[in-house]
Amino acid sequence: MKISEILRSDVPTLSFEVFPPKTSDSVEKVRAATEEIAELHPAFMSVTYGAGGGTGEYTLEIAQNLIRKKKVPLLAHLTCVDSTRESILARLREFRAAGVENVMALRGDIPQSPRLPRESWAYAHANDLMREIGAFGGFCIGGACYPETHPESVSRLEDIAYLKKKVECGCEFLTTQMFFDNNILFNFMYHLREAGVNVPVLAGIMPVTNAVQIRRIMQISGTQLPQRFKSLLDRFGSDPEAMMQAGVAYATDQIIDLYANGVEHVHVYTMNKPAVARRITENLSAILRH
Repeated sequence: MKISEILRSDVPTLSFEVFPPKTSDSVEKVRAATEEIAELHPAFMSVTYGAGGGTGEYTLEIAQNLIRKKKVPLLAHLTCVDSTRESILARLREFRAAGVENVMALRGDIPQSPRLPRESWAYAHANDLMREIGAFGGFCIGGACYPETHPESVSRLEDIAYLKKKVECGCEFLTTQMFFDNNILFNFMYHLREAGVNVPVLAGIMPVTNAVQIRRIMQISGTQLPQRFKSLLDRFGSDPEAMMQAGVAYATDQIIDLYANGVEHVHVYTMNKPAVARRITENLSAILRH
């Protein structure tokens, strides 16, 4: 099913992101975890993809398994950095053969050691990839956005101009980078709509269960941490069980506030943890019917 159709629902949606294994040794473990998450009946699931196709083989395998065994609508990520046009078209043909109907088109992080000379890369930006996918045909195309502005953009105005270009190139919905202060998203949405970008926006939420991991992610992404969240990390970060409970509670509170204020679509970064996805789903069981 196309995600553009799912997002036309009159009720709030909850979807989950998972990531593929990096090596063949962990394929079975990841497959089992993603199947368990699928059994929670999310609106759809997304499977990430390494820069330059680093985990492309496993992305396809996990996606195909979920479609075949769990019948869950699937969004497959595709990055174009360090890629040739031929390799991207080959991947799109594989997605189509596997039954994938939705593609999250991303540039991807620039690798420190590219496989290909930079001048041979076929795509400079995500919108170039979106245009290619649109010409290929048959896929619903999603894109990424940053409520706190993309780290490579010089201003919010420039960032939103690029988002408008994505929509012009075929992007049908946007999913945000993680954020921990809903006011940041509300402000971003105001500016986005004022600029005439009217595609659905999915709020990306990460339930934090590992304090060390999230601090490392913050250093890389530049995402702001509100004082309330910093206090949570300081108080519970050294106790895994307490951190799990506090992290899920914080994420649940964020999601409820988003739904209450008209943000209808939430995408949860599960980090392949079925227990986290299950607790979030249980906490929202009645809310998701409204």
